[in-house]
Parts: sequence; structure tokens; C-alpha cells
Amino acid sequence: MSLQDCIQKALRSHPDIKRFIQQVRSNQKEIDITRADYLPQISIDAEYDLTRTYIFPGNGIFNTKESDGWQAGVTFKQKIWDFARTSSLVNAQEVQQGIAELSLQDARALLAYKVKLQYELVLVQQKAIDVRKHDFQTKEALYKQAKALVDQGLKTRADASRFLSSTSIAQDNLAIAESNFSKALMMLSLYIGEPVSQDTIFEKNSINTEVYSIDEKVVLKESPVLQGLEGKIKQNEYLYQATRASRYGSIDAIASYSHLDTLNAYDATVVGVMLSIPLYTGGRLSAQEEKAFIDKQNAENEYKSKVLELKQDYRTLLYDLKRLQHTIKAKSNQYSSAQQTADVMKGRYREGLATYIEVLDAVAVMSDAELGLLQATYDRSSTIHRLEYLQGKTK
Repeated sequence: MSLQDCIQKALRSHPDIKRFIQQVRSNQKEIDITRADYLPQISIDAEYDLTRTYIFPGNGIFNTKESDGWQAGVTFKQKIWDFARTSSLVNAQEVQQGIAELSLQDARALLAYKVKLQYELVLVQQKAIDVRKHDFQTKEALYKQAKALVDQGLKTRADASRFLSSTSIAQDNLAIAESNFSKALMMLSLYIGEPVSQDTIFEKNSINTEVYSIDEKVVLKESPVLQGLEGKIKQNEYLYQATRASRYGSIDAIASYSHLDTLNAYDATVVGVMLSIPLYTGGRLSAQEEKAFIDKQNAENEYKSKVLELKQDYRTLLYDLKRLQHTIKAKSNQYSSAQQTADVMKGRYREGLATYIEVLDAVAVMSDAELGLLQATYDRSSTIHRLEYLQGKTK
């Protein structure tokens, strides 16, 4: 199972991605709803009155009559001009659509980042099992060797007892490594939406060990989160324009036709232009305009804050990369040295020139150095994946 296989499976099945895809579709429908104000609005209405009182004035006297009646008609309304209020709202919704797509891109990148970390953690734990297993086998062999030397009277029982204790500890560490490997597999299976067996073959070279370099400007330019905040500023600007345009009302063309059948039957038609200007709304329009202006300022401040956050993340990760490069080199040298020392100590112990404490110390240093090198390599690869996530990358 390759890393890219896992990423693609996660992107296809994870509910977070499906939720963001639905959000993109929902925003598209919002655009359609807002654009509908450009189109004619046609409605049909009908009414039937079982009984109704009709009034007939005549000679200063009002006469009434009870009768049934009905009416039916069709009304047409077309917006002519609303001082760009509708166009500003449509622009705002189109920008929101772009923000939703950028949010989907960021969600994909975040999920890919998590899958990368979990996939490589599986490899680390798998390697840790090998290290712990080798450590256990080494100490078990030393215990059997010490026990044989005790039987020959060449070593004390303290030697054998100490090696037995170390063997038990090594066995416990092996069990912990196996448990961590199982948990890493379980987490990976939850991300990709299918079970992963322990005998699955993974890509051994997926952990990134190459020299990585990227400019800060590229991170800021490619960040989908930052692009989304830029879009939010534009969206709030359009909403502010739409709110200001609401003050001037709108001009609409209207036409209607109705047929009435009450005491008399007749047709009624209307064709004209209607101007509607809000004079007093209880302060609603001014409050909405002020709120839109505040939202625009908040979006600008949020963008600036995110730029600072991204710069901090980028520079911190860059410092970590440089440090880890030296750490990996140091751990590699330490492991090579510890491996040679352990081999020498084992030989000297067999010849009676070293104590069991020196042997165990050398073996422990070797195991710790190998695990430390593995952890440093994983940390470096994780740092690179974090930089990739900041740019919205999924591969």
C-alpha cells in the first residue's frame, strides 16, 4: 500500500471532505438564488369568496348585498435598476463560492498531511519493532551466554541475573513497540476508511530525506487559507456596497392582469413603472451599513494576522529543518560508533576483559542511537509535510 494510495482513499471517503464538497455545492445554489433577482418575477393568484358584503352608495345612503365572488390574475415584475445592489450581492456570492473551494483545498491538504504523518508513523513503529526485537534477541543471547559461563564457574550469578532483568525489560519494550504499531495502523485505517492488516507492505522510502528549500513568499502566495481571507475582504467590500445601495431603493417595471367575477364580471390591467425609496426603516439600513463596514475592517485585520502567523510557522519550521539536519548527522555518527563499541564490548566480555555492565551500556546506547536516528528522520519528514500543507499541497 503506497502513500499516495492512502491519500487518495482518504480524500474519497473521509466525511470532512464530503462536507466541504457539499458546502461548495450549497454556495453555488446561493449564487443562483441571488441571480434570480435579475430575472422577471411572475406569479399567479386566485381567490374565491363564499360570501362577501358589497356596498353601493347612492343618494347619501349605503346599500349592501351579500354574494359570493372570485378573482384570478397574473402579475409580472422586472427589476430595472437598484443602484447595483443585486450585482454587488451576486459578486459577493461568487467570491464566497471561491472561498468555499479554497476551504475544500485546505481541508484536502490538511487530511493529506495527517495521512502522511500517520503513514510514516507506521513505518517508524515498524522499524522500532525491528530495533526492539534485535535488542531483545541480543540480550537474550547474552543471558544464555552468561548462564553458561556461570555454570562453568567463569562468571558470577549476578552477571546472569542482570542479563535476565535486561532481557525482561527488552521484551517489555518490544511489546510497547508492537502496541504502538497496532495503534498507528488503526489510525491509518480510520483515515482511509478501510481496514489495514499488519502484514501490509508499505513504501520504505516514503520518509522524506532530501534537502528541502522553499521561499517564504511562495508559502504566502500558495496558502489557500490566506487566499480565502483575501476573498473574504473582497466579499465584505461587495456586501458593504450592496448595503449602501439599499438606501436608494429600486425601480421596477410592473404589469398585471386580473379577471373579477363578483356582482359584475370585468377585467383589470395594470402596466407601469414603480419607484420604491426607503425613507425611514427604524435605523436598520444605517446599522446594516455600519456592520458591513466593521466586517470589512475585521476581514482585513484577520488577513494581516494570518500573514504574521504563517510567517511565524514558516520560519519556525525552517529553523527546525536546519536543526534536524544536524541532529540526523549526529545521530547517524552516534549509531555507527555505538554499533562498533557494542561489538567490541561483546567480544571483550567473552574474553573476560569487560563487565556485563559495560556490555549492557553499549547495547543500550546502540539501540537508543538507532531509535533516535529514526525519530529525527521522522521529525524532519513531518516538518517538510507541514510546509507542504501550508501551501495547500496534497502530494
